[in-house]
Amino acid sequence: MQQVDVVVRQSLSSQVPLINQISEYIIHSGGKRLRPALVLMSGDLAGGVTPAHHQLAVIIEFIHTATLLHDDVVDASDLRRGKSTANHVYGNPASVLVGDFLYSRAFQMMVKLQNMRVMEILADATNTISEGEVLQLLNVRNIGVSEQDYLQVIHFKTAKLFEAATRLGAVQCQASPEREEALATYGMHLGTAFQLIDDVLDLTGDSEKIGKTLGNDLAEGKVTLPMLYAIQQAPSEQAELVKQALLEGQVAQLEQVLEILHAVNAFEYVRSVAQKEALLACQALDSFESGPAKQALLDLAQFSVSRQQ
Repeated sequence: MQQVDVVVRQSLSSQVPLINQISEYIIHSGGKRLRPALVLMSGDLAGGVTPAHHQLAVIIEFIHTATLLHDDVVDASDLRRGKSTANHVYGNPASVLVGDFLYSRAFQMMVKLQNMRVMEILADATNTISEGEVLQLLNVRNIGVSEQDYLQVIHFKTAKLFEAATRLGAVQCQASPEREEALATYGMHLGTAFQLIDDVLDLTGDSEKIGKTLGNDLAEGKVTLPMLYAIQQAPSEQAELVKQALLEGQVAQLEQVLEILHAVNAFEYVRSVAQKEALLACQALDSFESGPAKQALLDLAQFSVSRQQ
């Protein structure tokens, strides 16, 4: 990961000072760097980490960072990772355009690897992520969405980049199709579990630890699984209160909403779904030999559902 940081710094340089300024601000704002780490960990398991893996890890991080910049503009977010968002500091136009720069820089880097399979995976992933963003936008304040609709958004918007990261680790090692698919499956289930827990922490976490204001999803009208489950399981009067809070973005009603969610065990249900996803991620690695690389991925799957931030 230290080598990845070196590549990040080398690859961020631009002749335009504002691009350098915003890029540095967002890249070094305290993220987990989980997606680039997955490129290295899957590469380690598939045959060994090479300098090309460091490049791929940075490409994945740049794509992820670009989506964050655009997300924060769409959601009008002021806080991320405990710091003011780039759009709050520099304005929406600058954030959108620097997000575009990071996307295009990522594609410049992947072209230099001269691997058409890498291009195919990343082009597919970025397109799917965009579809997920639009799907999520269509579902805002739509209390009629199903659990299946919700999971589709997660698979497109979040899990797809996890899947691309672990698949790329294998592809760069020229792993067999079976091993590549196994690692991609691991990434997809891990990403799903990770986002499910994010949706729980948005309502129950420590705002200082998670680096954002609690109830953001409620304020933005995002119908996440905890709230969807409560609408389906709570008595009609309480379900109606959750619906209205979502429709009106009533963060003032967060305490009442939380009482209802706790009463129907919504968070326990979502954690159980996340646990199943983490288990499926671990099972995808059954064909790999035991060792530190495999154990690290298994531990990460467990971390994804037990984390508090």
